[in-house]
Order: sequence, then structure tokens, then C-alpha cells
Amino acid sequence: MTKAEIVSQISEQTGLAKKDVALTIEAFMKVVKDSVAKHKEDVSLRGFGTFIVKHRAAKTGRDMQKNITIRVEAHDIPGFKPSKEFTALMND
Repeated sequence: MTKAEIVSQISEQTGLAKKDVALTIEAFMKVVKDSVAKHKEDVSLRGFGTFIVKHRAAKTGRDMQKNITIRVEAHDIPGFKPSKEFTALMND
């Protein structure tokens, strides 16, 4: 499902204009990205899940093209942990 399809469905269900729904979704995504990426805060949506920051420790890796060992620095990546209700819905 694409963002445009989400906007269309929400617009149909709520009766709001697609433009307003699109602006709301964009604002929501910006807030989540800023909280997780810039402020390193988890964003929890009860009944849906939590957007989390996962820390990856430094490690050694291989550059297969050059056949050398490289150092991969520690870094953070975004993650998503679904709620128990969401997981149960998927398994029904």
C-alpha cells in the first residue's frame, strides 16, 4: 500500500479532503522521524506499536571486492516493534 492509497482510504472513511489528510500524514511522519532520528526518542502508539532506535555496536566486516577487512563504526538505526494487539491481528 502506498501513501497515496492510505490518503485515499482515510479520506473516504473520514470525509476529509485528500489534501488535508495528506498534510496530516506528512506532519505525522515528520514528527516520528524527528523524534526517532534527531532526538533518539521512542514513539509509542498504543494498540499499534513503537518506533524505536536500535543501536548497532562497532564491528569488523569484509570488503569482498577488495578482499580487505574494514571497520564498521557503531551507529543507530530505526526499528518498529508491533504491539501485542497488532501481532495477534496478524496471526488470526
